[in-house]
Amino acid sequence: MTETRTALIIGGGIAGSVTAMALHRAGIEATVYEAYDSAADGVGGMLGLAPNGVRALSVLGADEAVRGVGDPVTSMIMRSWTGKRLAEFGGQGGAPVFHAVWRADLYRALNEEAARRDLPTVYGKRLQKAGETADGVVATFTDGTTASADVLIGADGIRSTVRKIIDPSAPEPRYSGLLGFGGLTRTNLPSTNHSMHMIFGKRAFFAYQVDEDGRTGWFANLPRREPLTRAEARATDAAEWLRIMADVFAKDRIPALEILRNVDPEQLVNVGALEDLPKVPVWSRGRMVLVGDSAHATSPSSGQGASQAMESAVQLARCLRDLPVPEAFAAYEQLRRERVERVIASAEKTNSDKAAGPVARVLRDLLMPVAMKLLAKPEKMAWQVDYTIDWDAPVERVAPLAAAH
Repeated sequence: MTETRTALIIGGGIAGSVTAMALHRAGIEATVYEAYDSAADGVGGMLGLAPNGVRALSVLGADEAVRGVGDPVTSMIMRSWTGKRLAEFGGQGGAPVFHAVWRADLYRALNEEAARRDLPTVYGKRLQKAGETADGVVATFTDGTTASADVLIGADGIRSTVRKIIDPSAPEPRYSGLLGFGGLTRTNLPSTNHSMHMIFGKRAFFAYQVDEDGRTGWFANLPRREPLTRAEARATDAAEWLRIMADVFAKDRIPALEILRNVDPEQLVNVGALEDLPKVPVWSRGRMVLVGDSAHATSPSSGQGASQAMESAVQLARCLRDLPVPEAFAAYEQLRRERVERVIASAEKTNSDKAAGPVARVLRDLLMPVAMKLLAKPEKMAWQVDYTIDWDAPVERVAPLAAAH
């Protein structure tokens, strides 16, 4: 039986909601504290919800809540800028390789599911500082209020305040060399039959999926040497970004131009710089710990960001269920660190292919067909998508982190 009875979760996004549900199943009462004054509806672009993420949600009985918010993608078809087919992942009549979802829809579904379970979220609570007491932790918010519990969990994203409290020398996010854009529109293109076409263009990366009724989801990654914040990227008019992208993809033999012509500038999703955190040396201190992007942010190229956050939330809850706090955090990190850092490294390689310069692009286009044929074998991706958590298995004790660092 756990000695942890209560938890403060800082951050009400995807990781925060799933962590609250996981702790609830472990018998721990959790309250989510969100910095913004209201739910983050309408925020974010397209992301992939992988089978391992859905499997993690199924441990909590929350998988059905999200199945209806995304489009199943039964295969990923990789193409070059000439339209040449390089490889296909999936496509053998099996389960979807992932679900294409909009972050806002996934967030809303998880937020509503947590609310349905009467798991509280308090809005307008931006964390200022946190410190330990004799038997717990106290969070102080910028409005002067405080909250206390047995543990504090930072689910506050890639620019986590909790991460800096735990370790003032913690790394900052790393720019991937890519800007992210996307959206939904309608076209007269033929249906892609639930396949996502992912194209390594001459100058940038473009992906799209077309439903039977012409509904077309797309995203693009544009290489740029210097990063732009989201605010800086949005300082450029959406119509101008669409013009820039039309120029970037003008020589590619793909339907990017037709899709971009149909995009309403007001509906353009402008993410700004795509970032990751290749390694966060310290995940916990005392009674505070990190989960999701605050600990292991991967760039969107992985298609695994949300799914890894879900896995970590479930594993953290198991560890707190079975072990005292220091040992629980040590076991949690041992279960998660190697896996998430491997996912991040894999995405970094994909980013380098997307942002290849003129010489590297020639080499990429020569070597990619062979590489893709090797990677397209199901067993090559099994380590990512076949990950399963046995909720009922007891968590084994490991050496405390203080002895490991």
